Amino acid sequence: MAYTALYRKFRPDNFLDVKGQEHIVTTLKNQIKAGRIGHAYLFTGTRGTGKTTVAKLMAKVVNCENPVDGNPCNECRMCKGIMAGSSMNVIEIDAASNNGVDNVREIVEEVRYSPTEGKYKVYIIDEVHMLSAGAFNALLKTIEEPPSYVIFILATTEVHKIPVTILSRCQRYDFKRITIDVIADRLTQLMAAENIEAEEKALRYVARAADGSMRDALSLLDQCISFYLGKKLTYDNVLEVLGAVDTQVFARLLGHIRSQDVASCIKLLEEIESTGRELGQFTIDFIWYLRNLLLLKTTEDISEMVIEISSENLAILQQDAALMEEQTLIRYIRIFSELSNQLRYAARKRVLIEVALIKLCKPEMEQSFDSILNRVKLLEEKLEKGVVVSQGRPEPAGETRAAAPQEKKPAILPEALPDDLKAAAQNWKGIITQIGRKAPSLVPILNNTTLSIDGNQGLLLVVTEQIDKDFIDRENHMNLIKETLAGMFHKQIQISTRYLDRSKERMDEVVDLSKLVKMPIQYE
Repeated sequence: MAYTALYRKFRPDNFLDVKGQEHIVTTLKNQIKAGRIGHAYLFTGTRGTGKTTVAKLMAKVVNCENPVDGNPCNECRMCKGIMAGSSMNVIEIDAASNNGVDNVREIVEEVRYSPTEGKYKVYIIDEVHMLSAGAFNALLKTIEEPPSYVIFILATTEVHKIPVTILSRCQRYDFKRITIDVIADRLTQLMAAENIEAEEKALRYVARAADGSMRDALSLLDQCISFYLGKKLTYDNVLEVLGAVDTQVFARLLGHIRSQDVASCIKLLEEIESTGRELGQFTIDFIWYLRNLLLLKTTEDISEMVIEISSENLAILQQDAALMEEQTLIRYIRIFSELSNQLRYAARKRVLIEVALIKLCKPEMEQSFDSILNRVKLLEEKLEKGVVVSQGRPEPAGETRAAAPQEKKPAILPEALPDDLKAAAQNWKGIITQIGRKAPSLVPILNNTTLSIDGNQGLLLVVTEQIDKDFIDRENHMNLIKETLAGMFHKQIQISTRYLDRSKERMDEVVDLSKLVKMPIQYE
């Protein structure tokens, strides 16, 4: 006899076995017991949550000859025929491959004929969102006023693609993602029924990997059992089959990232890949690991069930969490979440992961707010340890550095810069911000202005467009610039403008104050 997959073998044959959808099951059973059965239902939700299963149970119980408390008896002729797939009362249609107007017209024609046995003809249209616009229009009138013996059950994972005219004619039921606890309990029951020994930790990992889908969980479990047939299913076995990475490996990786050791990170990634781990799953699991660390940092008395990890690994998590900052963890999660989206279509997954690891180790590569906080934190740690932090790379002792090529200097340099010009150059961005509050139109021009010094030791604004010079030279604009500088430095600074014709002159021949003055970080 051919082997039957677990998700087919243990498909619920009554509403009591449907897990995680109690709000739907209770409503449907009450309708059946009260005789308030609707003519059109819409089941929506993510894959593997029980939409088709509940639809088949609904079809079976409305035709059952001896229903028991809203459940089918599974013993009568109608129940057995529906379970065997031989009943003409239940018509399953795959809208993905039968999505044309002609396919729907065939349904409309068949609806006219009453069932030869049983009470209802039930049409289950799976993936109904795949129907064409014409097919939906052809179905519209029939689904609004079908014969009394017809029930339509539409199932979809993408309800937003269903026309509103169809939605308004159906009773809508949203199937929720099934929780890890519910899936794990169900897997435990099925392992007992199959007489297979399995660790609770292994089943919980399978449940989490299923991402809310009972069918996915059973398929993954089937795969693991087949690989280790006749043996106890352990946590390590599941990691091996699913290409997952253990918590201890993530702890090592995080340690390398904290020490900014790029080489060790790449070496560990090589080990992970060489052992056959799937890199996409590695990325997802590392995000989950970082999420657990963040929860430990931000939540008091968090339970083991919330973070979904074994007690032996909880101590490792707590040690890592104590060494991390919340903002740093958020930055790590952001980078790897972006990576996870990119990996779906990537031909070279490892290269993208290596780039992400380098970003984590080198926050200076990014300009986002959380990366700047990370950089400041690393500098503080180095200073606390007595490490001298310098801008350039340290020179080896006993060696002389080769003379670096010098930049071409301006043709004429002042002997010494006045203090007020230094201050203006250092705070130019802040000056522009203040001017922009009263004259926003000046901001883009001043941002493209080169600060220089004129022959009278005054501030010279050099522009490359005549229209920009004329705009700055307007009396109200020039007065505003002078007043802003006077208010900031409590002294009058002489200001003049110059138009530089780039067809006749070069900008590098102009003294650029921003290159002569070390610019600080601006806080606006």
